[in-house]
Amino acid sequence: MPRSIRSFIPALLLGFTVWSAAAAPRATHFPSADGTTELVGYLFEPAGAGPHPAIVMLHGRAGPYSSNASAGCTLVAPGQASPCNAATLSRRHEMWGEYWAAHGYVALLVDSFGPRGRAHGYGRFTHDDPDRDAVNELTVRPLDAEGALAWLGARADVTPARVMLQGWSNGASTALNTMQRQAAGASATKALRFRAALVFYPGCGPKALLSQRPGFDAPLWAFLGSDDEEVSPETCAKVLAKASGGPVAVTTYAGATHDFDDPGKARQAVAGNRAAKDDAMTRAAALLDAVGR
Repeated sequence: MPRSIRSFIPALLLGFTVWSAAAAPRATHFPSADGTTELVGYLFEPAGAGPHPAIVMLHGRAGPYSSNASAGCTLVAPGQASPCNAATLSRRHEMWGEYWAAHGYVALLVDSFGPRGRAHGYGRFTHDDPDRDAVNELTVRPLDAEGALAWLGARADVTPARVMLQGWSNGASTALNTMQRQAAGASATKALRFRAALVFYPGCGPKALLSQRPGFDAPLWAFLGSDDEEVSPETCAKVLAKASGGPVAVTTYAGATHDFDDPGKARQAVAGNRAAKDDAMTRAAALLDAVGR
C-alpha cells in the first residue's frame, strides 16, 4: 500500500478506466527556450477538436526510445529518417502517451537527447558521466520543458491554462527544477505556466536539484519506490517535505523499484512494481483533472 508523506487532497474514489484505441503518435519539431536547439517531440492527440488540457512528458536518462533501437540512433536534420522515431519509442512512453490521449489530453513527449546527438541515452549509474552536462537537468532540460509549454500554449486545440508536466527519473528531476524556476519567476515562458506536475522516482540530491528547499507555485505529486536501486526515495521524501508552496504530496510504494511503471516483463515480474504501476495509473488522470476545478 502507498504511504502518503504529505497530502492536500481527500482520498479519491479509485476505479479502473477503460481505454479507447489511440492514434499513433506523430513527430513534430519546436524550439527549446534555450534559443538555439530545435527539439523533436512526439504528439499523442485525443479525439475531438478541443480545446483540450495538455501534458508535457520528460523522459529519463535512458532517453525516449526503446533500448532495442537507441544504440543505432544518430543525429539527423528535422524531417530526415532516423533509426529512432515515433515507431521506436519505449513501451513506457508510448503507454503513457496513449493513456493521456485516451483521457482527453494532448500529450507531448519531448526528446531532449536526440537533437543534441545523444539519442542513445545513458545507461544506469552514469550520473557522473561528464558527457551528460550537455543535457543536464539543472540548466538545459528545464528550457526544453518551457519550450514545449510555449509551443503547446499556442495551439488552437490546447487550453493554455491547463498544461501539466510529467517526468521520470532524470526527467522527473528536470520537472522539479522546471517547477522551481516557474515559482521563482525565472521561467522563459512568462505568460504561461505549468498548472501541476507528476514526478516519478526523481533524483533529489544536491547535484540533481536547484535547491534542497524547493519552492513551488502549483500542485505537485511525487511517486517513489521504497526499493529504488538508483536514487534514494528517503532523500526525495525529506527534500519534498521541506518544500514551500505547492501543495506537494509524496507517495512511496512498498516493494517498488526504479522504473516501476515500465510495462516490460522484467519490471512487472516484481509484485511491488505491478501494484505501484496500477495505482499510479489509476490516480494520475483523476489528480490532474481535479486541478483548478
